[in-house]
Amino acid sequence: MSERLVQLEELLKESPTDPFLHYAITMEHVKLGDDSKSKQGFENLVSQFPNYLGTYYHFGKFLEKTGNTSRAITIYEQGMELAKSLRNMHALGELRGAHALASGFDDENDEDFL
Repeated sequence: MSERLVQLEELLKESPTDPFLHYAITMEHVKLGDDSKSKQGFENLVSQFPNYLGTYYHFGKFLEKTGNTSRAITIYEQGMELAKSLRNMHALGELRGAHALASGFDDENDEDFL
């Protein structure tokens, strides 16, 4: 376990409902290559903190990396809907691009497919 992970988990004990801390811990597991804890962390974020927009891009990329492209596409779609509702055009663009690549489209600007 990394020193950073230990520090983040200590902070989480003080603020257990802080979505950023859950996200940071999950991303640390990704960095450490712990796919089981990474997946568990992402699933927790989507269920417990569905409005934490940063989750969706990284969860989708994780799912693609671990061979679950169809679920990744679904996660990107959920993230795109959230980004639209939050009017976060930057995140929407990133999610659309990832969605297009995962779906097999190489033209990110083809709105008929997005």
